[in-house]
Amino acid sequence: MKFLHTSDWHLGRHFHNVSLLDDQRQVLNQLIDYITHHPVDVLLIAGDIYDRSVPPTAAIELLDEVLTRICQQLQTPVIMIPGNHDGAKRLGFAAKHMQSSGLHIISDFTQMLQPVVLSSEQAGEVAFYGMPYSDPEQVRDAFKNKVSTHDQAHQFLCQQIVDTFNPSQRHVLLSHCFVDGASTSDSERPLSIGGADCVNHQHFLPFDYVALGHLHQPQYKGQDYIRYSGSLMKYSFSEQYHKKGMTLVELNQQGFVSAQSIPLTAPHDMRIVEGELEALLAQGQQDPHADDYLLVRLMDKHAILDPMEKLRKVYPNVLHLEKPGMLMDSQQPMGRARLARGEMDMFRDFFLEAKQEPLTELQTQAISQVIQSLKNQESN
Repeated sequence: MKFLHTSDWHLGRHFHNVSLLDDQRQVLNQLIDYITHHPVDVLLIAGDIYDRSVPPTAAIELLDEVLTRICQQLQTPVIMIPGNHDGAKRLGFAAKHMQSSGLHIISDFTQMLQPVVLSSEQAGEVAFYGMPYSDPEQVRDAFKNKVSTHDQAHQFLCQQIVDTFNPSQRHVLLSHCFVDGASTSDSERPLSIGGADCVNHQHFLPFDYVALGHLHQPQYKGQDYIRYSGSLMKYSFSEQYHKKGMTLVELNQQGFVSAQSIPLTAPHDMRIVEGELEALLAQGQQDPHADDYLLVRLMDKHAILDPMEKLRKVYPNVLHLEKPGMLMDSQQPMGRARLARGEMDMFRDFFLEAKQEPLTELQTQAISQVIQSLKNQESN
């Protein structure tokens, strides 16, 4: 059996006030094209389908379009669970009625214990269990027990599922959690404070494959078959070196066979570039990927008038600007001396930067009078 493991679509996400929906649409078209040319037995989505619990209408419409093409046109089943960004009740609305079309949304603990069973010649029957995102409070309320941590909650839920195993089947789990020791990025919303959200990978060992969601970097923990697929595309500048995509998994009657990364490419990459302004402007003229989403770190040690406007003439999608060069200079003796200069000297520098010409003697006298007048007002 072959299936695709994905997670963390985050449909409807905005990044620095820029909608990523069009980028998401193009990436999902690549996913659909892959299934069209390389049919699989099922597509898994391990949580965070949307970016927030009440998603924008355009995000809902995009998901509807994608699922219609996959489930109805390509006749490929889809199994999904809610993540911490999703509203489980909203995502699971009318889930039972959608099963006949091949869409399986496992959004509560009752459905968790009722696996989706699919068959193939290579693996026989495979039972897919979905564990909706679960914090300790939800588990305590549902099962009337005394779990107090995410680890205890997942240990309990895994045992509940294992107790239902049919030994003649292979067993796959979808879960949305933070496995202890995994690598994080800036775009993941913490599940709790102080490491209390960590889950031990040992709880997942009885399964033949564990399709994890929540962390955006593809990785495996403990065993090769306990994996994060990572997000479909980059959602923060800390992910600039991540390889994004989905995971193609193969099972046979003995269990896990292989996991292969299938790359997906967003139309705009997320990159960090740094250097002095003039060098960056020259670089931008030759950059074939100048439309990428950029964080720019200016290394100039002097003030620059409206650097963002200048940068956007060559890099139209600069989303964030940092000036570490100014900070570095202010930590040096010469930098501190510059900061201690009088108002007149600083205004001369500003005027020269803005107008590309020095103050005239008449202008200098006028500014001096204004500065002195302001000082007199402050002293009074």
